[in-house]
Amino acid sequence: MPNPARQRILITGASSGLGEGMARRFAAMGRDLALVARRTELLESLKKELLAAHPGIRVTTAALDVDDPETVARVIPALATELGGLDRVIVNAGIGKGASIGTGKAGANRAVLHTNVLGAHAQCEAAMEVFRAQGAGHLVLISSVASVRGMPGTRTAYGASKAAVNALAEGIRSDVWGSGIVVTTILPGYIATDINVGRRGPFTVDLDTGVDALTAAIEREPAKAYVPGWPWTPIARLLRVLPLSVVRRLTGS
Repeated sequence: MPNPARQRILITGASSGLGEGMARRFAAMGRDLALVARRTELLESLKKELLAAHPGIRVTTAALDVDDPETVARVIPALATELGGLDRVIVNAGIGKGASIGTGKAGANRAVLHTNVLGAHAQCEAAMEVFRAQGAGHLVLISSVASVRGMPGTRTAYGASKAAVNALAEGIRSDVWGSGIVVTTILPGYIATDINVGRRGPFTVDLDTGVDALTAAIEREPAKAYVPGWPWTPIARLLRVLPLSVVRRLTGS
């Protein structure tokens, strides 16, 4: 069931993929949205679409490159002010390019680590300042099943970056335990988006199915959730204990 307490939702990386999909789902629930991404023309197009389909909601947009911590620290509180506060921030922006370590693609791997780790950290800093001032809020970090074990090939830096996101989320959760601030880590399995072309494996689901599972999990506000729950909850448990040779096969490598 929708959580009416989370009316004002900020989504980063909202111009495509999971972010765009979540924006559509939450708009259909009647939520007010702050949508940010680098590609502002796509954001404006999405804003027009959502307001036309759901005229009772508010949608505001802003350009945001999560690699620029000063801009993140300025834009997120400004959007909170514009909406009169934020009830949920979804740390979704990230990149998925990468290559096997030591194959001459160090720059691409560094970019993944920089954006997915330091970018997530910048978003969390800004969101948590808003939530601490309010005394309430729901921080959601989008991780990946690829974080459960070390991943080969194009997933190595990506999986490592998302493992860092898991630890960041858990540390924040511990820090605000018992307060009015809730922290959720979402670990999607293989969902067909532009970010993971070349990194998909068995059990890949289409974008609509993945986004439906993602938004439903976020609404439940668990500490951690794998999405879609089937088959990724049991697969994640297996990934933790299986021999690396089997993990390689299960992850499509």
